[in-house]
This record gives sequence, structure tokens and C-alpha cells, in this order.
Amino acid sequence: MTDKKNIFAIIGSASSDSSNLKIVKKIASLTTDKFNLTMFNDLKSLPHFDPELSANNPPKQIIEFRNNIEQADGIIICTPEYVFSIPSGLKNAIEWCIATTIFSEKPIGLITASAGGQNGHEELQLIMKTAMTKFTAETTLLIQGVKGKFDAEDNLIDTETTEKLKVFITEFEKLVRG
Repeated sequence: MTDKKNIFAIIGSASSDSSNLKIVKKIASLTTDKFNLTMFNDLKSLPHFDPELSANNPPKQIIEFRNNIEQADGIIICTPEYVFSIPSGLKNAIEWCIATTIFSEKPIGLITASAGGQNGHEELQLIMKTAMTKFTAETTLLIQGVKGKFDAEDNLIDTETTEKLKVFITEFEKLVRG
């Protein structure tokens, strides 16, 4: 195997023990030979978006967040859907990055893992297309009914979801490696 790629995974949930975090942990366990995966699971630590600070004087947490995106070979966003949309914390984080070009041409994998998720999944794709990231149909994944796909010990027990994750990983790695 060639060199490991640095992947920055953004967990879109505000919950510290979300199903989205469990999905990204599963991806990490399946890709130890391919990726150095860094998880960001603290969107609520980011300040509320302020356009007056964004370009010229961003807060320290935003500089660190942007640097993680900029230095990554690829990004994974794994998020639930809240009220038929992406969560406000994830939208806030993305807004802090729009005034920059750090998302431009960045390979990205988009996962919506929720009860339903269709609307949030479509919205996330539209936002990341607008941010000029690179993704394909194969590097997007909608996981519906996600809570029922794990057992009490947080093991992913749904074989169909496991297989879809493996395809997602293969296609995402191709996209990242160009």
C-alpha cells in the first residue's frame, strides 16, 4: 500500500455519543492501513459565525478548524438530519470556511446517518457543491434508521450498511488518491 492519506472527519451531531460518531469510528477501524483519520466531534465549541471576523480576524478555534481542513488530503462529513436540514452547528462551521478557498477542489465524502435524512442529505450535497468540493454519487451515503443498526456495545450489526460503508471507503480512497 502506498502512503496513508490524512483525512479530517467532521461529526455533524451535537451529541457526544452520536450514531454519526459510531459510523466514523467504524470507518476508522476499516481504514487503518489507508488513512490517518482525525475526528472533529466538537462543533459546539466553535463560536457563532460572524462575517466581520471571518476574513480578517477569525477566532483561534476557527483558525485551527480551517487548518485541519486545509492540511487534510480529504474530508468526511458524517451528520444527522435535524428538522429536515443539516444541524445548525455543522452549518455554522461550514459558514466560517466559505470566505476562504479551503474547500475548493477538496475531495469529500458525505454521509447522512439519521432516522430519515433524505432532505438533510440533499442539502449537504448542495452546500458542498456550492463550496466547490469534489465528490461523486459513490462518495455520498445516506444511512436511514441508523440507531437500529448498532447493538448495545456500539457494534455495527447491519450487514447491508457495513457493505455500503466498504464501497463508500473504496470510492472515497480513489477520489482522494486522484
